[in-house]
Amino acid sequence: MEITFLSSPSPIHHRLYLGHNEARFFAGSSSTLLCSHRSATTFKHPILWTSHKAPQCSMLGISKKLENVSWLFDSTKFLVQNKFPRDVVVRSELTAAGSAEDGYLLPELKVESKVRGACFYVVTAFSAIFLFVLMLAGHPLVLLFDRHRRKFHHFVAKVWAALTVAPFFKIEFEGMENLPPPDTPAVYVSNHQSFLDIYTLLTLGRSFKFISKTGIFLFPIIGWAMFLLGVIPLKRMDSRSQLDCLKRCMDLIKKGASVFFFPEGTRSKDGKLGTFKKGAFSVAAKTNAPLVPITLIGTGQIMPAGKEGIVNVGSVKVVIHKPIIGKESDMLCEEARKAIASVLTQS
Repeated sequence: MEITFLSSPSPIHHRLYLGHNEARFFAGSSSTLLCSHRSATTFKHPILWTSHKAPQCSMLGISKKLENVSWLFDSTKFLVQNKFPRDVVVRSELTAAGSAEDGYLLPELKVESKVRGACFYVVTAFSAIFLFVLMLAGHPLVLLFDRHRRKFHHFVAKVWAALTVAPFFKIEFEGMENLPPPDTPAVYVSNHQSFLDIYTLLTLGRSFKFISKTGIFLFPIIGWAMFLLGVIPLKRMDSRSQLDCLKRCMDLIKKGASVFFFPEGTRSKDGKLGTFKKGAFSVAAKTNAPLVPITLIGTGQIMPAGKEGIVNVGSVKVVIHKPIIGKESDMLCEEARKAIASVLTQS
C-alpha cells in the first residue's frame, strides 16, 4: 500500500490520523478513510491515495468496488510506505453543504430528487382528477345528510393521499389507540415541517377541517376539492378573518365536527419546533373538546420547506399522543407542546 502527498494550489488542510488499529483521513470534514494500523502519527497534508486492491467504497449507502481509488490534494511531496495487515475500507461522507470537493454524487442526487418530485405531482394530479369527479358526484348527498362532518369526502381524500404517497415513502403510525372515536369532535394539533404534512395527516382517516390560506382555494381541482371538504379559509394578516375562523371552528365542534391546527402557523425550515399560537387551544378550552397532539417526523427531510419541487428518499413517522382536556388555553398549549417536542427531539 502506498500513500503519496503531492503539491496543489488548494488551501485546504487535510489530516491523516493514524491511531490504535485505525487510520482516519479528513478532507475538510467531508471524507474519511479507515484502515488498520498500530502507530500514532498526524499529518496535516492532503494525499493521493492509491490502492492496488479493490477496496469497498460506500457513499451515501451506495457500495461498489473501485480500482485505483485516488484523491488528489495539495501540500508538499511526501512518500509514506506501509503494509497494512487488513483490508482497507474507504468511506466518503458528504457534508450538508455539498461543495465541489466533498460531493461529486450530489448533482445526481439532486436530479433524482427532482425527478421524484415531478413524478409525485403527476401522480397526485391524475389521482385528484378522477377522485374529484367522485367527490363532486356525491356532494349533493353529503350536503343533505352530513353537512358538517362530510365523512364521504374525507374518505375520498384519504384514498387520494394514500395513492399519492404510496410510491414515494412509507408512513409508520404510533399511538393509533389514542385517537378519539371517529364521531367524537376534537381539536387536533401538530408540528408543521412540509407540504407533505397534509397528505400524511389525511391518511389517518379522521374527518377534521383544516385551516388554509384563501389563495389555495383558487387552485384548480385541489382548491375545489378543499372547498367541498369544508376546509376553513383564513387571511393570515387579517385579524377579522382570524376571529371569524376561530368562531367557525367552535361552531363546527358544537355541531359534531373536528378541526385541525398547525399552531406554529407556518412550516419549520430547520425541523425545530416553533412558537405556538393560542388559537387552537382557545377553541379547545372554550368548547371543552379533547385536544389531540400529533408529532410528524420525516416529512421535512423528504420535502423541505421552500423546496416543494423535490422529493427525497425517506420515511415518515406519525405519533399520536394521548388527548388532553382542560379549560385553560395556556395549560393546553404547554402540555401539547411538551408532548410533541418529547418525540421530535428524539428523532
